[in-house]
Amino acid sequence: MKRFLSGVLVSGISIAAFAQQKEIELDPITITATLTPKSISTTGRNIILIKGDQINKLPVNSVDELIRYLPGVEVQSRGPMGAQSNITIRGGTFQQVLVILDGIRLNDPLSGHFNSYIPISPAEIDRIEILKGASSAVYGTEAVGGVVHIITKTFAAQKGKQQQKLTAQATAGEYGLRNAQAGFSWQKNKTAVAGGLLQNAADGQPLRGTNGFFNLTTLSISAKHFFNDRISVAYRTAYDDRNFNAQNFYTNIITDSATERVITRWHHLNFTYLNKKHRFSFDAGAKDASDKYQFRKSAVANTNRSNNYQALAIYNYTVNQQSAVTVGAQVMERSVKSNNRGNHSITSTGLFVILQQQIGEHFHLSPSARVDWNERAGWELIPQLNLSYRYQKLQLRGSAGRSTRDADFTERFNNYQPATVAAGNRIGNPDLQAEQAFSYEAGADYFFMKELKVSAGWFQRFHNGLIDYVSTPYSNMPRQVNLVPGATYSLAKNINRVNTKGIETDIQYNKSFSTNHSLVAAIGFVWIKSKSSDSIPSLYVSNHAKFLTNFTLQYRYKFLSIALNGLYKQRRPQTGNPAFVPVSKDYFLMNARLEGHFMENKLGLFVQADNVFNRRYSDILGTVMPNRWLMGGVRITL
Repeated sequence: MKRFLSGVLVSGISIAAFAQQKEIELDPITITATLTPKSISTTGRNIILIKGDQINKLPVNSVDELIRYLPGVEVQSRGPMGAQSNITIRGGTFQQVLVILDGIRLNDPLSGHFNSYIPISPAEIDRIEILKGASSAVYGTEAVGGVVHIITKTFAAQKGKQQQKLTAQATAGEYGLRNAQAGFSWQKNKTAVAGGLLQNAADGQPLRGTNGFFNLTTLSISAKHFFNDRISVAYRTAYDDRNFNAQNFYTNIITDSATERVITRWHHLNFTYLNKKHRFSFDAGAKDASDKYQFRKSAVANTNRSNNYQALAIYNYTVNQQSAVTVGAQVMERSVKSNNRGNHSITSTGLFVILQQQIGEHFHLSPSARVDWNERAGWELIPQLNLSYRYQKLQLRGSAGRSTRDADFTERFNNYQPATVAAGNRIGNPDLQAEQAFSYEAGADYFFMKELKVSAGWFQRFHNGLIDYVSTPYSNMPRQVNLVPGATYSLAKNINRVNTKGIETDIQYNKSFSTNHSLVAAIGFVWIKSKSSDSIPSLYVSNHAKFLTNFTLQYRYKFLSIALNGLYKQRRPQTGNPAFVPVSKDYFLMNARLEGHFMENKLGLFVQADNVFNRRYSDILGTVMPNRWLMGGVRITL
């Protein structure tokens, strides 16, 4: 309770002093909800947006750490600074959040655990948009709990702009921490180029018989060229290499001393045609990921290779100022080659239409529908309706629709190839059916003044056949070929029904007092309750937060600035944990950063403390997270 009161106190301070720099808006333009630019207040959805330039001003070391402290988003971390995280929104599982980069899907077909491996350097990010709630009618499978959309500077570039920017940051700290960030963005008239590097490495804090080392590197570069006022082409390539200690990432076995390395290669090509009323875009994406997981040095490593090839075509016609129609088609081929899961592939296709209609001066209506087909589930119709009404300072919004998610290759085939699988391991199920859900939400936003926005809403989701791991004895296992008689395993199953409901509140208050006097903050509160028809609790559904508050704060006065991130989480106690795992029913975390700005803001010197109060905790069953971590560094902006 003391931790909760501390969290509320710090959050209250954040709200009371809340102000912001000029580039942050309370009702910015978004493309995530409807695939075309619209003010957030007209979409009927709850969307949180943060500018990329804010990332290096906060006490975070990776993109997933930034997302962890955004209002209403829960990130369940296995390792620090980007080693591995599960992103959940509105009480869903981590596979029920879709991560996209410039409109193209990043979710990995092997496992949802890799979805937070975003192959982009922070220097390239223009903004991050978080859409809360179902959006399968637009994006298809996995957009159940929400969408995380990263938009980059190059792909967002507009013709005729002029800019040059170079940033670099170096950090050193305890436990052999070495962090380096560098990036540039350049545009002159018709051509824009950007690129960057992010590296986090450390010997790591002590774990059970080993250290939690990590060596994480991301390289990305992109370019865009405008051939004329109507036609542009953009291309990105990226390389992401993550090598880390994975002790108890996937098991609670005491002999687990695992290591893992995941290498991702990413390519994205975009063609856009635009005139007054017509807009056509074509995107082609290719993702190649290789994963090597070794339970201990003497064990045979699991080697997995996954691919995701996709193409997306979108046509938008603006009828008039009140009406617009968007139609699109998407094709994906996903595959895996694995010595643990075998070799498999699946092809899917989606067709969708979105109508945007303004009725009168204040009312906006946006119905959408998608037809999906894949080799396993066949045809599915996915409709959705979004409503928005804005009158002066009050914004009312609502949404209702279906969502769906097909099982990934790990859920279907995990541990099917080994000769013998020891007790306690997770076992795949090839007979899994696609999840089905119906969601609705209603909310309101109130703009008290230019600087303050308060949002509140209610949501509910009715799930049929939700996929999760359930403790199952050998006698009830559908396949027993390589299992140990009398043992108990975690079997991937379709749970009959899971109903989730919740209340969420977001508060933003933005203002700049002067050029070097500002304060930036945001806070979110979420209460969630999930009820399952199964008497035995499943792994991930039972792990989500029942109550979550998270916040960010940045205050600057003249040459000095302070930034805070924090969260308080309360959840259902987990059972079956061995004694060496610190089980946390609730916990409060806070990171802090103090920075001095010199040479007309071109030079910054900072000190930072992660987990300021030295809280020992576990986010996921089996995984010990770091205690307090001290560091400092220098940042250069030209």
